[in-house]
Amino acid sequence: MPSKSNLLLPQPITAERYNSMTNTQHDNGRRNFLQKSVLGTAAAGLAIASTTHTTAQTVQDASEPEIMNEIDVLVIGGGTAGHVAAIQAGRAGAKTLIVERNSQLGGTTTTGGVSFPGLFDAWGKQIIAGIGWELVKESVELDNGKFPNFAKVPQRHWQNQVFTNQFLYAILAEEKCAQAGVEIAFYEFPQTVEQTSDGWQVDCVGFGTRRRVRCKQIIDCTGGAEVVGMLGMPRLREEERQPGSFLFMLGKEHQPGRNQIHRLYVHGADSTNSRTATEANLTGRKSVLARVRKEKKRLMHMQPETGFRESYRIEGETLITVNDYTSGRLFEDAISYAFYPVDLHTKTGVRPKPLKPGKVPTIPLRALIPKSSKNIIVAGRCVSSDRLANSGLRVQASCMGMGQAAGAAATLAAKMGTTPLEVPLTKIHALLREHGQIIPGKA
Repeated sequence: MPSKSNLLLPQPITAERYNSMTNTQHDNGRRNFLQKSVLGTAAAGLAIASTTHTTAQTVQDASEPEIMNEIDVLVIGGGTAGHVAAIQAGRAGAKTLIVERNSQLGGTTTTGGVSFPGLFDAWGKQIIAGIGWELVKESVELDNGKFPNFAKVPQRHWQNQVFTNQFLYAILAEEKCAQAGVEIAFYEFPQTVEQTSDGWQVDCVGFGTRRRVRCKQIIDCTGGAEVVGMLGMPRLREEERQPGSFLFMLGKEHQPGRNQIHRLYVHGADSTNSRTATEANLTGRKSVLARVRKEKKRLMHMQPETGFRESYRIEGETLITVNDYTSGRLFEDAISYAFYPVDLHTKTGVRPKPLKPGKVPTIPLRALIPKSSKNIIVAGRCVSSDRLANSGLRVQASCMGMGQAAGAAATLAAKMGTTPLEVPLTKIHALLREHGQIIPGKA
């Protein structure tokens, strides 16, 4: 046994012990530095953001780059129409996957920043409800916001649009997808789409992920009917497009769900592909930076990308004309109402043309079906319509109504082993009504 004096002698410093001592000294020094920094910052009157913790669930087979999904309904695009379509399909019992190239659901309402959706009402009563309205309503209630009075006909149409907290809306959309059993795949987009004997095979790509999806039905909610274009089906588009809007707040605090923010027209904005969308975003940001330097005001808020008003539209089994729209034509296969002025934006601005009193447009199922197609349906601003009709149809409440109808039709088609156009309209209406939607022409 060593003597007591030997125990007090300096111990040899091994490489392992040296590293331990150095790390301890480094940790103590870093801790002291951080404590002094925090104290110094607090003394200077600066707020310290608190840190909380949560843990992400382990993703099964995360190291495997290739995965496979066998599902009923594939929704491509998680924007204004897409997330509603997916929730409807999931709630109706379809095994559903939604693929979205960006990092959140909601599209124009969230990523685009037009957190002011409408119009859910016309001439003193609500005309669009269902899942989209459920999300808007819950977002406003959770945010202690206010609703317009739908029983009152406003002097200007925008007075009945609903201020919505874009951040809450995005999270609630994810929650409702989860509750409906919908799987979400962010940062992915289809590379190939092939028809099979009983539906589709779709190969999607994201960073570090190659996903093969076999599905019975596709709902194209990409805004520009991009899947329809990949399949070589005809699409419509004018040479000139309406300007996009890049949203930001300069000089004063932005309060989500309470106020509108500054809008910059991006003329020539084109969402055809990644290159044209990149150019629109770079142009918008460059212009915002120029304003900051010129006006010498703080940049308080900026959306991540341009909101696009116009791109491709499908050539459907029928086409909604501006006369159909402004006359309030009740189509025999109507699946949703729509309501908004004819609202064509140009280089000189916009002069909305309100609808005549009592006129409420409708959207037919056939306008969501690409001509001569099977097992695919669209929803959103790519609805089959002429340019002027589309300028009113493209807004959020109408797109939500289309999304829910597409989700219902695709789910029923998958269950019945048929195509959406062959599903009895009475069954589509019944499913929509079960999930809170208002059916055109039905008491």
